[in-house]
Amino acid sequence: MPVLCLIADPADSELDPALAAAVVKQTGGELNWLNHSIACEIIEPKSTDALAIAREIIGNTRVDAALVPTENRRKQVLVADMDSTMINEECIDELAAALGIKDQVAAITDRAMRGELDFGQALDTRVALLKGLERKVIEEIRREKITLAPGGRALIQTMKEYGAYTSLVSGGFTFFADYFGKRIGFHEAIANVLEFDGDRLTGTVAKPIVDKNTKRERLTARAAERDLPLSQTIAVGDGANDLDMIRIAGFGVALHAKPAVAAEAGIRIDHGDLTALLYLQGYSDEDIMR
Repeated sequence: MPVLCLIADPADSELDPALAAAVVKQTGGELNWLNHSIACEIIEPKSTDALAIAREIIGNTRVDAALVPTENRRKQVLVADMDSTMINEECIDELAAALGIKDQVAAITDRAMRGELDFGQALDTRVALLKGLERKVIEEIRREKITLAPGGRALIQTMKEYGAYTSLVSGGFTFFADYFGKRIGFHEAIANVLEFDGDRLTGTVAKPIVDKNTKRERLTARAAERDLPLSQTIAVGDGANDLDMIRIAGFGVALHAKPAVAAEAGIRIDHGDLTALLYLQGYSDEDIMR
């Protein structure tokens, strides 16, 4: 049985009862509010094209729509990207800003995340430009420039409370992933290792690198360890190196993603924050750990 979810940004919701009622009128089904004026579900819509109908009614309103099955709806393994997903920034771009080359590095980052450049080569090119950056400057950037994406801690703490395993797998760096993974509450964090000569970056990253293959393999491995089918997993990210895990996960979510990623993902969240992943799974506001 399918469920049609309507989800808004909690910080600036445009989902009201009138819009939800308009969708129900055209799709059929039973309306259930998960969080009033932020997220609702329409259970067993009668229309065979419910998602397209919902999106047509929503139009330019900042509300996301997704159609999900009820079977295995609450997932038991989550693998998440870090940069521009669990945090708001691209860490490598912020490191580059300290050297006055943010625009140069950010342009490469953007092309890599769009899938226009080989990820490994783009990573090596960007890290080489950071040669000589001091550890204390990196620590300052981590402390002052990086911010947690809204809803991330609620997502992880809630899924853990209900027995899920949570993994942060980043094509970024352990210097950030270890720190923010702990702050958010992930069971584990995996990322690339920046190499230092004393207290300064060498301009190199340890091999092998964490890339799209690592992300896909971590998802399948964590599911296999728990004797779970991939239908019991959820993956979330925004860039091209997230697509492989997004494609195979039970719920593959493109969050505020690059156009090519959003187009391929089974679920796209353009407006909601990370709590959207909880509403997709049928959690109500009362279930969420804040």
